[in-house]
Amino acid sequence: MKKILLLVLCLLPWLAEAQTEVIEQFYEKYRQDDRFSRVYISPKLMQMAGGFLSSNAEEKDEDAENLMELITKIKGIRILSAEKIGGLALFNEAMGDLKKNLYEELMDVRDKESSLKFMVREEGGRIKELLMVSGSTSEFTFMSMQGDFTYQDLNMLSENTSLPGMEEYGRAKKNK
Repeated sequence: MKKILLLVLCLLPWLAEAQTEVIEQFYEKYRQDDRFSRVYISPKLMQMAGGFLSSNAEEKDEDAENLMELITKIKGIRILSAEKIGGLALFNEAMGDLKKNLYEELMDVRDKESSLKFMVREEGGRIKELLMVSGSTSEFTFMSMQGDFTYQDLNMLSENTSLPGMEEYGRAKKNK
């Protein structure tokens, strides 16, 4: 039993890396498709944003300092979005590609015309990735935000920023 547990623990980092590759492959598959709007915010840009906030913050502005610290925890954001498209089929494709045992479901909202799912990937009690996948009969959105967060950090980001996906996260959290 100990050998099996040790083997599983050794394979976890590899499985998490493989899952990240699945997300990148899904993004790359549709990145050049003209039907999709796409956004990629690099880790370097997030560092620059944190530096910008830091240099423009008033002294003793605790909220600005907290926000700056949170933004520097974001390692990157990828978004694919499309309108006038069969979003439910894309939602099902994206969810089928994911190995759900590496992600913990935070929220699943469904009706006959749309689906919205928030999931997190944790390592060592820290959130390493927040996924949002949303599909309807005419729209699709896929957002991956990588970093090193706590749930409190995500709540603060949803309340204090207009980062992509955070508005939906805040609305979904309130409707829970």
